[in-house]
Amino acid sequence: MTKLLIKKNPIKNIKYIKSFFDKIGIKELNNLKHISKPKIKKIIEKKTYGPNLSDLFSLYNIIISHKRTTVLEFGSGWSSLIISHALKNLKKKYSKEITKIRRSNPFELFIIENEKKYLNETKKKLKKLDEIKIHYTLSKVKMINYKGKFATEYSKLPLCNPDFIYLDGPDQYNIKRSSNNFSTAHPDLMPMVADILKIEYFLLPGTIILVDGRGANASFLRNNLERKWGYKYLEMSDQHFFVLNDKPIGKLNKRQINFYNS
Repeated sequence: MTKLLIKKNPIKNIKYIKSFFDKIGIKELNNLKHISKPKIKKIIEKKTYGPNLSDLFSLYNIIISHKRTTVLEFGSGWSSLIISHALKNLKKKYSKEITKIRRSNPFELFIIENEKKYLNETKKKLKKLDEIKIHYTLSKVKMINYKGKFATEYSKLPLCNPDFIYLDGPDQYNIKRSSNNFSTAHPDLMPMVADILKIEYFLLPGTIILVDGRGANASFLRNNLERKWGYKYLEMSDQHFFVLNDKPIGKLNKRQINFYNS
């Protein structure tokens, strides 16, 4: 079983967080204004927000503390930069140890994005970070019928088996077609990604999913995931965590889980 090492309350001291990021080499965040999450969220079409530094700090530490090796990110942005730095630092520390568990994409980031503009911006952010492999996938998103329920689906997915999935995309308004005249492209509706459900049985025990906000989508996953998943919700940071606690699949997966927990 993989333990979720998550603190109940996120650190609120933004000055400390900026200082921390500066120490680990992420100086790009120093001049950015921290955007706190409003108590009541209004979804405004095509509206974008600056980074929430507390969430980025939490994301970095979750990846580090759980020693993640392969990350699949739905959406892109400042989170991509944070994930990349976390993987870079893990690679420095565990590059020899990781050979014992035979991960095919050790310390690699796979990004899938449905907005070319945002993907290009992310590529610029990560341009100088050449210590790890970063794979980019630009994919259209369409409405589908998933077991009688409306949801969205990327037209193509990157080929990998992640042990950490970060769900913060897609843009719900950039949907290429409707299903029965229904689409998420409406300000009173919300994202509803089904792709994780389709790859669920390929995921290895120990895999963690982090859904940033997107409460309706998190509920959709909770009600449709079929394997043994632990779940935790942090209200203050509005983050949903899932961990796959199925029995290990063979010796290598046991080593992998031992690596996470050691």
